[in-house]
Amino acid sequence: MTTPEARTPQAAPEARTPRADAARNRTQLLDVATRVFASAGAEPSMRTIAREAGVGIATLYRHFPTRESLVDAVYRDQVARLTDGARELLAALAPPAALRRWMELFGDWIATKNGMLDTLLTMIESGEIAHAQTRAELLAAIDQILGAGRATGELRADVTAEDIAASLIGIFTVAPPPEHEARASRLLNLLMDGLRATR
Repeated sequence: MTTPEARTPQAAPEARTPRADAARNRTQLLDVATRVFASAGAEPSMRTIAREAGVGIATLYRHFPTRESLVDAVYRDQVARLTDGARELLAALAPPAALRRWMELFGDWIATKNGMLDTLLTMIESGEIAHAQTRAELLAAIDQILGAGRATGELRADVTAEDIAASLIGIFTVAPPPEHEARASRLLNLLMDGLRATR
């Protein structure tokens, strides 16, 4: 005979939210991985990243089960910093200063990409990362700053986001950060001089 308790529907288990320390660990691992990728001459091992973060390899794999999942998280975080950064910089700085600071963020992104390039290229080729979408998002971020600068008359109206993106790629190709930071900074300043509107 079925008891009343057996007939009572069981409440669905509540969705568990990550513990605060687990969220902090993931953020720390992401920050450390970004720094290691940016400073590495060759793509670092997962064990190296775990050691730099001061955690065991099992902890790293618990948050990022594969190298691809870690690279994807770092890549998306860097793109978000660039896209969100355009708006945040404009809220705090005049458009030329915002653009100059954004260029430095772009350099950080390039350095980070170089440290995980093999895995990243494989993921782009397989379609795991949509390169065209990323490009469109970054161009939109540049356009946002350019539009603000045109509105104030501080930035030239005949320059496109594509022009700036191509210039930045060229600069960071001949002066890759962080080892050529001083040269890159000088070239970025020269680029900014050419982008300012003449009065």
